[in-house]
Amino acid sequence: MKILLVDDEVAFIRALATRLSLRGMNADWAGSADDAIQMAEKEYYDIAVLDMKMPKVDGIKLKKLLHAKCPDMKFIFLTGHGSEDAFKAGVSEAGADNYLLKPVGIEDLMGKIKEILAQKGKENGNE
Repeated sequence: MKILLVDDEVAFIRALATRLSLRGMNADWAGSADDAIQMAEKEYYDIAVLDMKMPKVDGIKLKKLLHAKCPDMKFIFLTGHGSEDAFKAGVSEAGADNYLLKPVGIEDLMGKIKEILAQKGKENGNE
């Protein structure tokens, strides 16, 4: 399983990728939507963890672009801006219910990833 982490806060996303790798996850990171799209064109990712607020292309737009290239990809959204209610509304509008608020704890992220993997397993008939 491969995870793509995308956030314009490079130090944060690099550290998160390292922490996931230390827990046995295969995680790559991108500091921009453009980099993420290029990476997804070359590599298959099971899950993308996207920051909601990035310059040029926000997380919701990036989800649509990545989903067009990788229809089976699952998404987790991160944000450090605004209220939780406003964030939930935006993520709901994007057709996703996997979200975490920054600062995100590694165990919270791991829990969300495991949740998605279990869901994918059920979808594929592997209960």
